[in-house]
Amino acid sequence: MLFEPGFHTSARPGAPCLLVRVRGDLVAVERAPHPGRGHFLGHLDGLPCIAVEEQEAERAQVAEGTATPATELDTAFVGLRQLWATVEETVWAIAGRAVQIVSWDRAHQFCGRCAVPTELMSDERARRCPNCGLPAYPRLAPAVIVLIEGADGRVLLARNARFPAGMYSCVAGFVEPGETLEETVHREVREEVGIEVTDLRYFGSQPWPFPHSLMIGFFARHASGQLRPDGDEIAEAAWFSPSDLPGLPGEMSIARSLIEAWRRRSLG
Repeated sequence: MLFEPGFHTSARPGAPCLLVRVRGDLVAVERAPHPGRGHFLGHLDGLPCIAVEEQEAERAQVAEGTATPATELDTAFVGLRQLWATVEETVWAIAGRAVQIVSWDRAHQFCGRCAVPTELMSDERARRCPNCGLPAYPRLAPAVIVLIEGADGRVLLARNARFPAGMYSCVAGFVEPGETLEETVHREVREEVGIEVTDLRYFGSQPWPFPHSLMIGFFARHASGQLRPDGDEIAEAAWFSPSDLPGLPGEMSIARSLIEAWRRRSLG
């Protein structure tokens, strides 16, 4: 499946589209006629993708006799984590994009500076105050996530205090104003587990719609220091070999991708 993001569409109401209906944090994905409203997201294999917000008792109206038969893309209302197991990864990413854009649009109906109702801009994805001109763009919070390898080949995994018992993941944290990604990695590792790292290597990135993050993944190597979990955000931290890994994050996460990439490399 090929998704081409976009802002403008020539698709007319009633034309076939991939419709993502958003109800709070829940989504339903279906092939349906274009409802004539909503946010254009892009094209999936040439099919326009539209996000619409739906209230509890509301459903986008479909002209009688024009609905497309149910396909493997059709889903009931579910959370994004549940949706992951039922659709292609590309469709899941589109649904995540839809939730974030609908949430942004809902939250910026009024100007944060002067409280005047905002208007959608025609040339970019933003809402603008007609009174003071303040624009509001969809929020994006960059965060780093790093898998740290020790000299003996083991990796450092940590258990966030909010995680279920027995579940560990990579060290991660949000980028602060004025920081580079690399500076964020060093600061977060130092703050959360008390060690220093070196040899940062970029792994990849992942949009993470919980609620509006962009995860940037790195590998790094332990440089110095003994583990000292902060006891606040990080409850426990330890070194693990490929054969004795604890409970891990789900396969949808870049954290799991980092761990699996290291495990494949370690096992040859």
